Amino acid sequence: MKLLWLQGLTCSGNTQSFLCAEDPSADEILNRFEVLFCPFLSWERSEEEVVPSILEGQEELDVLIFEGAVGKNLRRLCGMEMRKVLKKLAKKAHYVIALGNCAVFGNIPGKYSQEVKGLQYRFKHRGGVLGGNFRSGSGLPVINLSGCPAHPSWLSYVLLKILSGRDIELDSMGRPKELYAYLTHHGCLRNEYFEWKVEATELGRKEGCLFYYFGCRGPMTHSSCNRILWNGVSSKTRAGMPCVGCTEYDFPRENMLETEHVMGLPEELPLGVSKRGYILLSGVAKTFAPERLKKRLMDED
Repeated sequence: MKLLWLQGLTCSGNTQSFLCAEDPSADEILNRFEVLFCPFLSWERSEEEVVPSILEGQEELDVLIFEGAVGKNLRRLCGMEMRKVLKKLAKKAHYVIALGNCAVFGNIPGKYSQEVKGLQYRFKHRGGVLGGNFRSGSGLPVINLSGCPAHPSWLSYVLLKILSGRDIELDSMGRPKELYAYLTHHGCLRNEYFEWKVEATELGRKEGCLFYYFGCRGPMTHSSCNRILWNGVSSKTRAGMPCVGCTEYDFPRENMLETEHVMGLPEELPLGVSKRGYILLSGVAKTFAPERLKKRLMDED
């Protein structure tokens, strides 16, 4: 299968993330494809050479990966605006993958210009550069791998699915369900602290929930970061850093490490939790929280 990887407005964070892929590595994944062009792999052929050969029908295109947001008159390729090149390539591709939040939602560049978009979304609004009704040759919309950056295993998962010819079930925002049906909260080692409302009072500690004071978005962010660990070892919450919701359309938010409160109640509550339920459960949990949760994990018995 033939693969093309292009970049738009990007910091190349998703490239760096994928280069850190393990079991399988980035090389092991990409070696299963005929890579027509990849910004971190190709030196024999340039994108200026490869893209015309695809557009003129001289080469097939099975998988198009695009990293970064797309703006108007901000980057040109083969004498055309990037957005026009993308539209032409997407029509020829069997699968189109938007890699990272910029490519999916427009993300940070989109906050500075109304002309900047993702491939099929601009923040939460469907449309984007390719339009809301776009379907690739496979019949799928853009396969969105949101994240800043996206986890390397998420791209590996999708590419291996494509190679094996297996179905990829997508959610309402075009993200693979097996990767994004979970919340970051699922698998978090701090869940017991969350349930008993034992809050962390400083960052970098192993103890306490980061939701009430430090703006942790784990209970309302769709990702598998605490189920598929980064480098097989850790995640933000395991390192004492709150989830900042980087897989969602509203990332980045202002004051990301703070929780806004209204009369002592978090302004945004976990998905599916009512204010009444949160108040009732919080009061009971704090009253009966086990004493062991109020101690340092490494303290002697």
